[in-house]
Amino acid sequence: MELLEDSIVPEEVRAVKAEAREFAQEHIAPAAAEYYASGEYPWEILEAGMEAGLVAQDVPEEYGGRGLSLAEVLAIAEEFYRADAGIALTLQLASFGAEIVYEHGSEEQIEEYVRPVAENDQITGLAVSEPETGSDLAGMATTAEKDGDEYVLNGEKYWIGNGVEADWVTVYAKTGDDENNRYGNYSMFIVPTDTEGYDAEHIPEKMGFRASKQAHIVFDDCRVPAENLVGAEGAGFYMLAEFFNHGRVIVAGHGLGLAAAAIEEASAFVHDREAFGRSVDEFQAVQHDLAEMRMEFEASRALTWRAAEKVADQDYPGYWAALAKADATESAVFCAERGMQLHGGRSVLTENRIARVYRDVRIPVIYEGANAVQRNLIYNQAPR
Repeated sequence: MELLEDSIVPEEVRAVKAEAREFAQEHIAPAAAEYYASGEYPWEILEAGMEAGLVAQDVPEEYGGRGLSLAEVLAIAEEFYRADAGIALTLQLASFGAEIVYEHGSEEQIEEYVRPVAENDQITGLAVSEPETGSDLAGMATTAEKDGDEYVLNGEKYWIGNGVEADWVTVYAKTGDDENNRYGNYSMFIVPTDTEGYDAEHIPEKMGFRASKQAHIVFDDCRVPAENLVGAEGAGFYMLAEFFNHGRVIVAGHGLGLAAAAIEEASAFVHDREAFGRSVDEFQAVQHDLAEMRMEFEASRALTWRAAEKVADQDYPGYWAALAKADATESAVFCAERGMQLHGGRSVLTENRIARVYRDVRIPVIYEGANAVQRNLIYNQAPR
């Protein structure tokens, strides 16, 4: 049974997908249980991913990367997340936010900050969410005030991947106060993590994605040069909107990988176990559960790969990205819940892969915009 088979994948993407599958089987899957138990940051696997050319390689070739397409990064996500979500997120967050800089930043910013990430000498992060504000991008409170040739940042950010580990982060901060233009009040800044006034600490242990580390960041009169402004002042919201269209397609891939893991585990378990004198898979109720899991998965995978093409072509990208993200992540929840039920009492043992998958699937339905917000986007941005 190969759920993540290639027929739906564009031919030019299959070579990278094969690379990702081989890497996941060799490096991620064997270490998944260990890192889930320890909650340690998987530096060794991250470094191996860098050496394999599978980390931060969406950066264009002229800036030191491989120039991987949206579809290629999606293919990597499917394979990595099937092996383990926490480790996979660490690998995919190593360049998180760099896209905003190479798409909108100056050549000087790209050379100083993006190239070292593409060459795997540095890692980065994206600081958007705040302790009191999740998906409301026009409600963030962290400020960046112009003071001569510097900006002074004050405020807090929460759930920031690599907030402790990163060499620099791209920060979304309020630079205006126009009540009639809420979306034009925000800008993006490059903030090196060794800047005075930048303080980050790990958020306490999570129930899932334990090998990925998120941080609580406090900016206390954190000063950065004015040239660290990315693009134009007031354009931050629009940069993020474009960035999240790509990111949500990749998060759909997170859901697909997790759903595939749940189906694999459940199918193997019921075929290897007996009850009432026969194999568990012979019961019609069990067969129906497995059939419904496959229906959900296949429908979500078809939608996700269609969405990847639509977003790449800028064909109602916000609509398609939201569709894929919400649908695939919820399919993962459905498959994990059914998989738990089919495992019976053994499902609650943390040593079992299905228990890890069940915990992990609760997270992608929230990040990159909670799925309730995705439904708003689907309705408001649908073609009419």
